[in-house]
Amino acid sequence: MTGQTLRNRVEGAVLEPGEPGYDAARAVWNGMIDRRPRYIVQCTSAADVVEAVRFATEHQLAIGVRCGGHAITGHAVPDGGLMIDLRPMGAVTVDPVARRARVQGGALLGALDRASQAHGLATTAGNVSHTGVGGLTLGGGMGWLARRLGLACDTVTSFEVVTAAGEILRVDREHHPELFWGLRGGGGNFGVVTEFEFALSPEPGQALSVEFLLPVAAAPGAMRAWRDLGTHADRRATWNATIDGSAVSLGFVWVGDPEPGTKVADQLDDALTAVGAAPQRVVEPLTYLQLQTREDDTEAHAWRRYWKGHYFTELVDEAIDAILDRRAPDLPNVSLQAYGGAISDVPAEATAFARRDTAFEFVAASRWDDPVDDDALMTAARRYAATLEPYASGAYVNALSDDGAPGVRRAYPPAHLARLRALKRRYDPGNVFHLNQNITPADA
Repeated sequence: MTGQTLRNRVEGAVLEPGEPGYDAARAVWNGMIDRRPRYIVQCTSAADVVEAVRFATEHQLAIGVRCGGHAITGHAVPDGGLMIDLRPMGAVTVDPVARRARVQGGALLGALDRASQAHGLATTAGNVSHTGVGGLTLGGGMGWLARRLGLACDTVTSFEVVTAAGEILRVDREHHPELFWGLRGGGGNFGVVTEFEFALSPEPGQALSVEFLLPVAAAPGAMRAWRDLGTHADRRATWNATIDGSAVSLGFVWVGDPEPGTKVADQLDDALTAVGAAPQRVVEPLTYLQLQTREDDTEAHAWRRYWKGHYFTELVDEAIDAILDRRAPDLPNVSLQAYGGAISDVPAEATAFARRDTAFEFVAASRWDDPVDDDALMTAARRYAATLEPYASGAYVNALSDDGAPGVRRAYPPAHLARLRALKRRYDPGNVFHLNQNITPADA
């Protein structure tokens, strides 16, 4: 087995340890990930991906697939294995008449947003522009437009997929419909997606960020009022909250004409005042592209990171009290983001993403730069998240960390998981694509 043999089979670059560019190519978003693949194949086409998959299986090399590299687990970087680096395949092509975007598998969300907004169009994307389109979409894909347009996976009209057998399939509702079902929320378990086609919607590009800032000690009543007002919120508003240390932000992000969003901000102001809170009000008009990039620096690469996540079908008072109990040391930061709207319009059985009854997604996230703090901060995050487990109902597969098989069972209800396992047996019976939140093949 030699690198030259692999180079002869692909058009893209092949990097091996010690070669220029190798260390940069294996570095991903989470600075804790320090693994060394035997080969990194920087694929330029679906044909390159086919050859990389075939080479890896012939030589029994574990396969990792990289686009944005944002997965907290760093599964894209297989120690001693073969990394399929899709980043050279980052093109986005928009047909403004058909309102469709063809997106290569290595594209980042920022490229999709910019290309779509050039024509006054958009589709659901995440909240950080250097996230990969592929990883976000295959797990479901929450973003500021999801309550109005559905999850990212709900807006996909077709996929181009390289399977474990090295075949290239075009997958849509008519062609391989069961695989089409599984790719919309089943993660990277069924192949390497080399192209997505998304439906786009008119989006003029205006947005509003609304925050009410207060200390955690003053937040219990305020968070209840925020929750109650958001229960039936306009679909243009995504209720969100954050806790950074002892500072709490309660508010929402509004996408669309900002004038009615300002009226909703006034309603929230009144609700918080009525419970005796006296928060600082921050209302910021933004373009949609500014909104989509405003967290890029906070979520920058190289930091060491760890997180735990939950889904809540309702945010009960006891859960709010547990979230706001910040007395323990080294606690992670918190984010809450509302679901509902168009997300819950889709029947649960329609896609592999099943948690359509989710009211809020909760993520407890820590970041730091000194390896000496690894154990303490990871342990603190686990303990804090564990206090919320009694109120949780499942989890987002894209927010799982080192949860293993129990985490996968939290992400998918039993009927969905059984269907996904049967699909895995059909398209990847040898579990070639196992470096992910893994769905194992059903027994024969």
